[in-house]
Parts: sequence; structure tokens; C-alpha cells
Amino acid sequence: MATFNSEPARAAKWSAITAAFLILAASNLLAGDAPWKISAAFAKSEFQRAQTQFQSDAKNPTNAWQFARAAFDFAEFSTNNLQRADLARQGIAACRALVAHKPNIAAGHYYLAMNLGQLARTEFLGALRMVREMEREFLAAAVLDARLDHAGPERSLGLLYAEAPGWPVSIGSQHKARPFAERAVQFAPDYPENQLNLIESYLKWGEPDAAKKQLSALDAIWPVARTNLTGAKWEQSWENWATRRNAARQQIEK
Repeated sequence: MATFNSEPARAAKWSAITAAFLILAASNLLAGDAPWKISAAFAKSEFQRAQTQFQSDAKNPTNAWQFARAAFDFAEFSTNNLQRADLARQGIAACRALVAHKPNIAAGHYYLAMNLGQLARTEFLGALRMVREMEREFLAAAVLDARLDHAGPERSLGLLYAEAPGWPVSIGSQHKARPFAERAVQFAPDYPENQLNLIESYLKWGEPDAAKKQLSALDAIWPVARTNLTGAKWEQSWENWATRRNAARQQIEK
């Protein structure tokens, strides 16, 4: 029987970890049926709109990265790996062309990394090979605009370093993860995902007092975020965030 000491098993573990690190990857499993359907319908309509816009002028940088973002979001609701991989490859192609001609646009690097992550969810051994490029593109995006997508580059790097296997298998490192996770909260404190990621990291790292303090910060911003992040786009996210907040609270209270 294979164990996680074998290279194929480590790769399988990383495929699962990659799925967990992506911004909304776990929410499909945690959200109720109604929020999932509402968010899925919105993601599909946004993808079709962005695709039409991109096809009308593929050289427009905004069209390119918005299409890649829509491809990533719609892939979150894929029901099989073939569909997920197809959407991811479309987003990757759009971003590769964009960063080749306009390397100073943060969104091009960011959504390239995000779609690479989606593709990695469909791979077995390939996931490990993709992680270095994901790291490189997230770092490029962070340099250009760390506050993009509610501090998405910082948030993603924090998760990537926190969840990836460590040396010599991959790039995982608590030492690297901490500053990115904390800066994500610093740059976008009103975004619940950032707060939750940091809370969950503190608990994983055996720092319950820090997690408790961060949970209080999350509780403080919750009503404002609930007012600001509304509509079909956010239905599934709120279901996910509420589940995770309750789980963190229970773990801290223990």
C-alpha cells in the first residue's frame, strides 16, 4: 500500500491540498443546495458575458483578465474534471497572452495563477509541477497590486505556503505563510475570507489565543461585510464563511 512517504502519494495529497487552498474551492462542499444553485447560475451568466466580450476584442487587457476571472469562477461549479480543466485552460490561455504583452497588469498574473490552481485540481502528478509557476505568478501580482481582489495575491500566497508540502517535496512553509496571511487581513480587513484563513492558520499552528483575538475581529466586521457583499455572487460564500466561523468558534471554545 502506498503511503505519503512515496512520491505518487505525495502528489495525490498535493492535488487535494491545491483544491483546499483555492479561494472558494471548499465552498461547493460546505454550501447548501440553494446558495450553490444561485451562485452557479450567476457564475455561468458572468462567464458567458465575459466570453462574448473577450471574443469581441481579445487584445483588450481588461477583457482578457475578466474572462479569466469568469472562467475560474465558473470552474468552481464544474461537475467533472473535464469541464473544470477546459475552463481553466481557457483562462490560462487568455492570461498567458496578456502577461506576454502587458506584464505590468497584476490581474493577468493573478488569474493565471488561479486558473493554474483549477487545472491542478484535475491533475495527479501534474499538480506538483504547477505549484512553482503558481507561486511565481502570485508573487508578481503581489508586487504589482497586493490589494487586488480583496488582497487576493497575499491571501493566496498565505494559503499556498501554509497548505503545500514542505521541502524537499514542495514550497510549504509556515514561516513564509504567516506574513502573507497577516498582510491579507491588514490590506483587506473587511473581507471575511482573509480573517477566516488567518484564524484557521493560527489554530493549525497551535496558537489559540491569537485565533480567539482574530475571531473577535471577524465578529466585528461581519455586519459591515454582510451589508457590502450582497447578491447572487456572494450567496455561496456567505454559506461557506458562516460554516467555517462556527467551526472555528467551537474549536476555540474547546
